[in-house]
Amino acid sequence: MAKRSGNPTRRLAGIILLIGLAVAAFIGFRFVYGWSEQGPAKQDVSITVPEGSTLSDAAVLLKRAGAVRSADAFLTRAKIFGAGKSIKAGEFIIPAGASNSDILSILQGGKTLTRLITIPEGMPSLLVHERLMANDQLTGSIPVPEEGSVLPDSYAFDKGEPRAAVLKRMQTAMDKALAKLWAERAPETVAKSPREAIILASIVEKETGVPSERPMVAGVYSNRLRTNMMLQADPTIIYPITRGKPLGRRIRKSEIAAVNDYNTYAMVGLPKGPIANPGRLSILAVLHPAQTKALYFVADGKGGHIFADTYQQHNENVRKWFEIRRARGEL
Repeated sequence: MAKRSGNPTRRLAGIILLIGLAVAAFIGFRFVYGWSEQGPAKQDVSITVPEGSTLSDAAVLLKRAGAVRSADAFLTRAKIFGAGKSIKAGEFIIPAGASNSDILSILQGGKTLTRLITIPEGMPSLLVHERLMANDQLTGSIPVPEEGSVLPDSYAFDKGEPRAAVLKRMQTAMDKALAKLWAERAPETVAKSPREAIILASIVEKETGVPSERPMVAGVYSNRLRTNMMLQADPTIIYPITRGKPLGRRIRKSEIAAVNDYNTYAMVGLPKGPIANPGRLSILAVLHPAQTKALYFVADGKGGHIFADTYQQHNENVRKWFEIRRARGEL
C-alpha cells in the first residue's frame, strides 16, 4: 500500500507563503526602482514652492504639474531615501523624465530658476515703468519712478513677485552705487551734490553711446558749467517733449528756443532734474571728468565724436560732419 503524500493544507500554506514573498519582493523592487526610474513628465515643467512649504506640499505640487505619478509614493520614497535634508523655496525647473531622486535633489539643492529683467543704461523712467508693467511674471501696479532713481542693471526676480519690490531693489541699488561713487569723487568734479551728479550724468549718458568717450563728454560739460556757458545738449530739448522716449524726427527751431526747466539751449546751468537713468560709468565720468580744455564736440560720422577747444575748430568739425551727411544723402 503506497504512502500518502504530505498534508495538503501545509502544501497550500507553503504555496501562499511563496506567492506572498514574491509579491512582497516585487512591491519592494517597484518601490526601490520607482525612486530612480524615469518620471512621467514629457517636457520640462516649472513649479513654485512657496516659502514655508513642507515636503508634503511639494509632493502635491509635483503631482499637479505632472512631474510625479503619485504624490504619496513620492513623499514616502523621499522620506526614506532623501537623507533628511529640507527642501528650498523658489521656482524650479523639473526636466522632462526626471526621476523622484532627481526631483528631490533639485528641490533640496535650492538652484532656483533665475528670471531677469534688464534696465539698459540711459533708459528713462517712463520706459522703466512700461517694461516692469509689461512683464507678466510680476504682480501689482507701480507709479512711474522718479527720473534718475533707478540704477541700470539686470535684476533677478521670482515669478509672482510684486513689481513694487523689484522697483525698490533697483532704486536701492542706485542709492548705494551713488553713495559709494560720491564718496570717492575727484576734486575736479563740478557736481555740488549727488543729485547734480545724477543730472549731469544723465546728459552724458544720452549724448554718447561710446563708453570710452564719457569722461571726455563730462569734461566738456564741466568746462561749460565753470565758464557759465550753456550746455546746449540736444537730449535736454527732447526730454520735456517725450519724457525721454525717442523723438522720431528732427528737432524743430521752436523747440530749440523753448524756455522750460530742461532745455539747456535756453538756460545756463543744469536742468531741473535728470533726463534718464544713468549707469555707473556715466556717473563715474561726471565725478572723475577728463582733464581737457575742450568746450565743443560734434559727431565724427563713425559713431563717436570729435572734440574742439575753440569755436573756430568746432566750426570746421561741424563742416566736415555736414559733408559726411550730404554724402550719405541725409541732407
